[in-house]
Amino acid sequence: MVENLFGTDGIRGLVNLEQVDDKTAISRLVEQREIYPAIMKLIGESLGRIINQHPQEKMIVVVGWDDRPANKKLAESLTIGLNLAEFEVVQIGLCATPTLHLATLSHNAEFGCMITASHNPVEDSGLKIFNRYGYKTTPTFEETLSHTLITLAQEERELDQPDLELLQQPAKRFGLTEWSIPEHRKWLEKRATTLASSVNYQTLISSTKLNSPLLIDSSKGTASLWFAKWLSAWGIEAREVSAEAVAMNLNCGAGDFSPTQTWTFDEAQKSPHLLIQKLPKCAAGLIVAAALDGDGDRCLLIETTTTGYQVIDGDRIADTFVNSVTKAGQSWTLAASIESDLSLTTNLDRFQSIVHSLETAVGDRWLSFALSSQESNHIYFDSPDMPTVIGVEDSGHIVLPAPHPNSSNQWSLVGDGTMTLVAYLIAIHTCDETNLMKSGWKKRESVNNVDRDKWDGENQLSDDIESLLKQTLNTHNSVDNWSRGTISGEPNLMAIKCDYGGSMLSIGIRNSGTQAKISVSARLEYGGDSKGIQAAIDLVCQQLAKIMVSR
Repeated sequence: MVENLFGTDGIRGLVNLEQVDDKTAISRLVEQREIYPAIMKLIGESLGRIINQHPQEKMIVVVGWDDRPANKKLAESLTIGLNLAEFEVVQIGLCATPTLHLATLSHNAEFGCMITASHNPVEDSGLKIFNRYGYKTTPTFEETLSHTLITLAQEERELDQPDLELLQQPAKRFGLTEWSIPEHRKWLEKRATTLASSVNYQTLISSTKLNSPLLIDSSKGTASLWFAKWLSAWGIEAREVSAEAVAMNLNCGAGDFSPTQTWTFDEAQKSPHLLIQKLPKCAAGLIVAAALDGDGDRCLLIETTTTGYQVIDGDRIADTFVNSVTKAGQSWTLAASIESDLSLTTNLDRFQSIVHSLETAVGDRWLSFALSSQESNHIYFDSPDMPTVIGVEDSGHIVLPAPHPNSSNQWSLVGDGTMTLVAYLIAIHTCDETNLMKSGWKKRESVNNVDRDKWDGENQLSDDIESLLKQTLNTHNSVDNWSRGTISGEPNLMAIKCDYGGSMLSIGIRNSGTQAKISVSARLEYGGDSKGIQAAIDLVCQQLAKIMVSR
């Protein structure tokens, strides 16, 4: 079996800038999830070997990165590999992942390479790869890339220092920030006005549902340089708080939040998280803050309660937006991951127009794959009007259509934290609150430092865990219509569905695609009795820790 070096969302791990040979870099990535410059060079070279280049024309690859200490060095190594593969390398420098998506389309590039580890600690980094249509690469492509990379590492190749210094130079380099690039600003404004028109709303304005100023936490990513100012220019007074953070993702951003998290007023004051510390005391039901992750592709909101604050997760954001657009008479397709609230897709009658729903694997690329219906050969949506599709993960990834920068009749799909907030701010003005989702019960727990090879969703350990789960649930409530399966894109997922006390219950157990952990998630539709589910989760986690944790 070919080793796939990529996880749920690219490769990701702790950076080590030590100069090691290619074989060592590969083994350290596989065994310890460490990222070496040699891996980046190998990926660059391998990308050239798995496509058919036209002999008369170089293909373009766009490279960008977020503000992690080692990323410039990793970009140099990636550029060396890409130049060896005879690509034309365009570096756009510091950017968010959605901006890299835009630049890939704008330059008609064969690939876009974003050097980031998303919400992971600043010591980590990694790589996300986009294809020419602005979609993240498929697992099949990544398996081929991994195989090519491993084969390439067996070859004897030497470069002297002068060659390396020349090869690490891109064909083009842009040193401007996102906000300084007119094309990026124009793209944002077109997306915002298009979203507003979809709900028959003309602009973004202040609302009684917002506290002023709205606190923005961009996790010290590039959005911290411009997003609050951009919102203020649209009539929503906003203030960025993550500029005070010591480093990206350190006590800031959405990566520290869970979708069901709450704080009392006292807990918020004592929180180490910069945003939570600064939340104002005000009337219940107001949106007081929004938090993005380090590379800017997801967003979670914070609203006040009678006793403190709570997270508005991706499920609620999407439900509010879809409620608004269907109220305007549109028919939409909604894709939700296997960790989203069951009530989001089990009660579609609450929408005033037709909504089709799809269930996908975890990862925003699977949302895009399902919505495009072109999993192996992604193409653009061809239409002068915005496609009526939306994808959601409760972690705050919202996938929405994005206009092609070079065409008025083509659309791609991208997850973008800034547009997630914009979509919600537009939707709260026009949604019918009586038809909003009544949230079901959900819980997700993880066991860390596990040997992931011990779980595949089908082996004896998987069978034993299923038996333990069913036995424990049966002691607390009636269990009927039990079924076990998986879903495309989740090769190690054990997905359990059953009627629990007459309500639908879904439980998923899966290895993380980027970290040495295994997650257990449970979802019960609205109105169900969750008694006993937590006990079952706890027992399963204890057993997994006993067997899978490295000692």
